[in-house]
Amino acid sequence: MSALANLLIGSDADLDRRNLTWNMLGSFIYAFASMALTIAVVAISGEDEGGIFAFAFSTFGQHMFMAAYFGMRPFHITDILHRYSFGEYLRLRILTCSGAALFGLFYVLAWSGTYTVHKCAVIMLMVLYKVIDGFADVYEAEFQRDGRLYLTGKSNTFRTILSVSVFLGTLLVLRRSGPAGLTAACAAAVFAQAAGVVLLDGSVIGRIGKVTWEVRPGKVVSLFRENLVLFLSAILDFYVFSAAKYAIDANMADRYQAVFTAIFMPTNVINLVAGFVIRPFVTKMSDAWNADRPEEFRKTVQKLAMIIAGLTLLAVGGAWFLGIPVLSLLYPKLGYMLADCRSALIVIILGGACNAYINLFYYTLVIMNRKSFIFVGYVLAAAAALLISNPAVRAAGIFGGAVSYLLLMVLLAGFFMILSGIFYLRRRKPL
Repeated sequence: MSALANLLIGSDADLDRRNLTWNMLGSFIYAFASMALTIAVVAISGEDEGGIFAFAFSTFGQHMFMAAYFGMRPFHITDILHRYSFGEYLRLRILTCSGAALFGLFYVLAWSGTYTVHKCAVIMLMVLYKVIDGFADVYEAEFQRDGRLYLTGKSNTFRTILSVSVFLGTLLVLRRSGPAGLTAACAAAVFAQAAGVVLLDGSVIGRIGKVTWEVRPGKVVSLFRENLVLFLSAILDFYVFSAAKYAIDANMADRYQAVFTAIFMPTNVINLVAGFVIRPFVTKMSDAWNADRPEEFRKTVQKLAMIIAGLTLLAVGGAWFLGIPVLSLLYPKLGYMLADCRSALIVIILGGACNAYINLFYYTLVIMNRKSFIFVGYVLAAAAALLISNPAVRAAGIFGGAVSYLLLMVLLAGFFMILSGIFYLRRRKPL
């Protein structure tokens, strides 16, 4: 274990380059695997199994990841004064992960009269997989707070490769076993994910500089209170992001979930690339704001916003001409259903661009210490999602889901951007 930890940590030479390179690689592999897994399940097990897996992995399972994550990553990585120790972050994360797993169990039991036993099993296993991923995040946030974002990238890279390889290997071996093959593959992935956390996070955390394991009386409760609004915001955020998918699960056959996941893929690429750009600048933005350099803060945000706009133009142009043909090659079993989804694809890409802006201005509001306003925005958007998502899907199917997604993203991005502008103008010194 010590030899592995030393290999992962390496030297302190050229940290900026290593942080950027490994963050990009880890984020890319993590996002690519998330997209590739549904493609693989559709190809190996068929459209309906692919739809079940897509909902379990990228919708409800990811929602439980957000519950385990507790919205703490932005708070943790910007806690540069170390108001809370790693031990306190870890203690709270254990509690939130346990709560997410229990809620996942209650959800499965509540829907057991509607879902098959197989679908319940796949959903619960993916909840456990994602909860373990949420547990790993507390280690990776500490790596980033210590200025070692490259360790986060390495963990993401190698944990993902391990768990995905085990999943796909099991699924291929048991491809003739019907639904049982997918269930077994999900169970194997859970064990691989847990092993990855032990090997790639647990072995390293004690060997970096400023990690403190002390848990002081009352500090975990204080940390819980400080992050409660961020947690509720994260839960509502993902509900808003996934409301169309929940509506499709409730109103359409499982295979349509696979179709919606397919046309959502370019949106994930936009957010992946935007994440490459935004994350390395979070600490810089926090330093500028806390050091009373609002103009430097504004210029950084403006630069990131322009990059997102450029990515959006490229994505829309590429998707109009190549989107459906490329997706049909990736999902040959869904080609007959994807043929009529070009308009829905473009609408979803525009919604994904707005989601990238949501993430940018979310970070700005966290740095500005305006968490309560973030929560207000998500409450408004979640209320809108409850009102429009199911009716839109029932009225227009896949296209209705795409339109409801875009409307919600526009609402939230506009709200966060306006608030960020108001608080920046209040902070800026008079000329």
